[in-house]
Amino acid sequence: MFEAEVEMERRSSFLPLTLMLCLVAVIVGLAGYVIFQARGGTALSAQQARPIVSAALQGHGPAVIHFRTGLVKPSADGQFGDVNYRLLEKAGIVKLAKAPHGAVLVSLTPDGSRLLSTVPDLKKANEKDGTIGYDIPLAQRQLVGIAAIEMNGVNNATVEYTWKWQPNQFGDVFDAGGPLVRSFNLWERETLINKYEADFYHANATKSTLTLVRSGGEWKISAQ
Repeated sequence: MFEAEVEMERRSSFLPLTLMLCLVAVIVGLAGYVIFQARGGTALSAQQARPIVSAALQGHGPAVIHFRTGLVKPSADGQFGDVNYRLLEKAGIVKLAKAPHGAVLVSLTPDGSRLLSTVPDLKKANEKDGTIGYDIPLAQRQLVGIAAIEMNGVNNATVEYTWKWQPNQFGDVFDAGGPLVRSFNLWERETLINKYEADFYHANATKSTLTLVRSGGEWKISAQ
């Protein structure tokens, strides 16, 4: 009889302890869940958005021009003695000379050769027709700043940012607002802009937007 009473007393004291431990476990779990959810729902900050937007701008690549030196013959692409070559000639980069059968002899000037040697990421290749082709970057997009962030729900955000061109010396030549490009007539300037990568490389910063989504706790560019 005495042993039974002891056993009952032991069980009665063990039950509240078990319930208390269960309650503590529930509270800790709930607190962890709330913290996790709160962190997951934190709004996108400008500091988080900056490297993503900057990488997106770099992903566009630079503005690039192509021209050839040597005996450039008439072709369907209009790349002989066209307005882009005349712009390069005005800049003192190449010299043009007429050749038989409508061809043009394009040669680099000493100043042009020196300028080419200063341009990073320049690509030079021997063409099948005996000319030498050059792919020359003019300018790269550069992030200026994050202007605003609008949250569209917990995991979607629209980022408004400003960017501008960062031109090199060749970009200065093809600057649509510069004296060299402006020395051409209206139709030729439009051709340089629409066909030969001339742009307002020294213009004020441009506003644009980018949509980001949060996936797996990380912000990424929206695929839509």
